[in-house]
Amino acid sequence: MVIRTALLALTVAGSVALAPIAPTALTLPAPTGPFPVGTVDLHLVDRSRADPWTADPAYRELMVSLWYPAADVDRFPLAPHMTPGAAAHFGGADGAATQLYDIPAGAVDFATTRTGGHLGAPIARQRQPFPVVLYSPGAGDPRTWETTVVQDLASRGYVVVTIDHTYDASEVEFPDGRVAGGVLPKLFSEISEPAGFQALAGKIFDVRVDDTRFVLDELAALNGGANPDAEHRPLPTGVAGALDLRRTGMFGVSAGGMTALQTMDEDPRITAAIDMDGAVESPLLTDPIALWPVARDGLDGPFLLMGDEATDHRQTPSWSMLWDNSGGWHGDVRLTGATSEDAYKDAVPLLPQIARQLGLPDDFVTGALGTIDPDRAVPAEEAVVGSFFDRWLLGGHDDHLLDGPSPRCPDLTFVS
Repeated sequence: MVIRTALLALTVAGSVALAPIAPTALTLPAPTGPFPVGTVDLHLVDRSRADPWTADPAYRELMVSLWYPAADVDRFPLAPHMTPGAAAHFGGADGAATQLYDIPAGAVDFATTRTGGHLGAPIARQRQPFPVVLYSPGAGDPRTWETTVVQDLASRGYVVVTIDHTYDASEVEFPDGRVAGGVLPKLFSEISEPAGFQALAGKIFDVRVDDTRFVLDELAALNGGANPDAEHRPLPTGVAGALDLRRTGMFGVSAGGMTALQTMDEDPRITAAIDMDGAVESPLLTDPIALWPVARDGLDGPFLLMGDEATDHRQTPSWSMLWDNSGGWHGDVRLTGATSEDAYKDAVPLLPQIARQLGLPDDFVTGALGTIDPDRAVPAEEAVVGSFFDRWLLGGHDDHLLDGPSPRCPDLTFVS
């Protein structure tokens, strides 16, 4: 949920101190689609906009990653899950892994995990350019914390663009080695009244939507043959003209899911979106719908809600308002047994590995994910995301998975 970062900032006192242990190495599930996957990072600078969180640097700068169908991948190394500086911060004493999941600081070497994406591999050629999907993470999360689903979607024939919202994300590492840490925990901890929370939450979403629209502009430049990377580092062969920006969707988790739907409301370039467990319900908000006006406006294009046991359009007022005010196709599903937004992140494949290797109790996993079966939840989420975007960005490619309960995906609960 949108308030998770705030509540953690106010309540987390620190992680449990354990004796030093050898760092744990993790593996991500391999992509399942027919294409091998390539990836490249871009450093984007918006010189039309001052950074809203800090005076230095003067302009808003972002890191994004492109994940795409690739060719000739054997000549290109696999990309790390997180770059070294970002990984060290994420798994350190003040990092998200420790603060959000109580993983002992330094117990996991997140930099050694390899993805299924090959760094800088050429983009695969086909008759038509590939549809594009943007990904926005939850508040306080890095863009890398959904790599499993992102790389799988790329292997199915999409260019997927993951966005780090700098100073919102737990950390962002830039090409020169700078690591910009997140400011939200400190800002939330300084709030003493609901009006302050409302104002900060509103700023977060305004910045996120602006970031997304800027990235859409830069993708158009990239597709037209420009190199928008601030350092003008080499781009993958074949990237110009490979993006079909007329077929662009977006998805995200928690605040990222809300960002996806709000951007779709404000920018016609987003034509389909998925919100994974992002809703505005909180007693700390004085006017939730002012924070998320898409609920009042409704959407004419297709969207999918994916919640947890306590979040769906039947029991969550903002989702109910959005549902009732929308004229296009919309669906509401969840992974059966999911109890939080973590059921839709890389926490699903990684937390069980961490628990086994560190000898942590069962509730280390169930407390974060609920009673979902991680081995089944990953392919179920990949199937849902792929089915939705296939239906709405690849016209005529409907596998009917989202029509209703089916033995093909027994881990899905449909909310009608």
